[in-house]
Amino acid sequence: MFFTMMGTVVIAGIVGYLAERSGFTRNGYLASIIICVGGAFLFFLFRRMFHIGFGSPGLDAILSSVGALVIVPFHWRRR
Repeated sequence: MFFTMMGTVVIAGIVGYLAERSGFTRNGYLASIIICVGGAFLFFLFRRMFHIGFGSPGLDAILSSVGALVIVPFHWRRR
């Protein structure tokens, strides 16, 4: 379980960096990484509690990171 959690955090950090580097988001590198890691960690805990997931833990980390990047900035963006 510990290695899966650490892998989730590492994959989420890489997804956050790549999203910012490619221009998918404009939050800043640190903010994008924090958003991705937070979203992936929450989904990791959700998966461990309810045994629900999309497949492998790596795929769950990628999808939850991208989902957090889409949801969080649009939710807090000012009109």
